[in-house]
Amino acid sequence: MTSVLWQDLTAEELRARAARDAVVVLPVASIEQHGPHLPVGVDTVLCGGVCKAAAERAADVDVVVAPTLWCGMAEHHMAFGGTFTFDIQTYRAVLLALLKSIERHGFHRVLIVNGHGGNIAALTAFLPDFARETRLHVEATTYFLLAESALGPLLEDQAGVQHACEVETSMMMALAPGALREPRLGEAFGAREGLPGRANVSRHRSFREMTETGVVGDARRASVEKGRACLDACAEALAGLLREMGRA
Repeated sequence: MTSVLWQDLTAEELRARAARDAVVVLPVASIEQHGPHLPVGVDTVLCGGVCKAAAERAADVDVVVAPTLWCGMAEHHMAFGGTFTFDIQTYRAVLLALLKSIERHGFHRVLIVNGHGGNIAALTAFLPDFARETRLHVEATTYFLLAESALGPLLEDQAGVQHACEVETSMMMALAPGALREPRLGEAFGAREGLPGRANVSRHRSFREMTETGVVGDARRASVEKGRACLDACAEALAGLLREMGRA
């Protein structure tokens, strides 16, 4: 089977995909702290893995998965170290440059697939700019929110993804064996939710205010089997969206 990954294809093969009006999936993620037990690349590894699996499942739709943008909006993790972050202007500029490159190669449809909670507000705010400044049809989703209803029944302590938690740790155990620092797993738990705030009032909070460990949730509940089930749920939800785009 021909690879779905942009970086595995030749320029000629990509031109042919564009001529067939393939959907380009653009994964966007982050490099940031994930507690004492996981590497900082969790969001990038998981988002890229889910996108690849979803594109392969949606085999009746012509899909190309672009390389994952590994830096995003992660100021709230900076206090722990190990984190890269964009400011809002840079993030917008980088995304727009990537979209314009995709457009110049003859593609018309792009699905931005996000794998980091800190990117959600920015991506939503950018969509009108992308519509105005390109001729692309751009949609955006966050894969773990798209699959939220399917993830809940698979979990013991959570309704969905938190941070370096039962879900992310399980998925890393399944997708990146050996990445888990198993001796530190007993320390990998923290607040179950963020700090309470005033209703309808927003402010920036460092993760240092929410959790001493860098974890929100309880990674001690993680397992390989749970990770495989979560990956399957996320890939199927995203494949369903790709199939809808293919029919449009």
